[in-house]
Amino acid sequence: MIILSLTGLIRTLLIILGVLFLLQILGKMAQARRNIADQEQMKREHQASQKMANDAKQNYGKTTISKIDKNQISDTEYADYEEIE
Repeated sequence: MIILSLTGLIRTLLIILGVLFLLQILGKMAQARRNIADQEQMKREHQASQKMANDAKQNYGKTTISKIDKNQISDTEYADYEEIE
């Protein structure tokens, strides 16, 4: 009777240790996957900022004319100025 309960105890402990080991491995894999995703996102953001900086250098000193939407114009944006003599 004692031998049967001892083998059951050892078996239960091995199952618990195995489950903990598998959870530990899965946790490490999930963390590595998240780190890779973060690294790729940082790389994309860095490339976007580099592109924006290169565009700014390329267009430095150039003048652009953009159209103004008539619906967005309000009276407060434009003021009339008169010369004072």
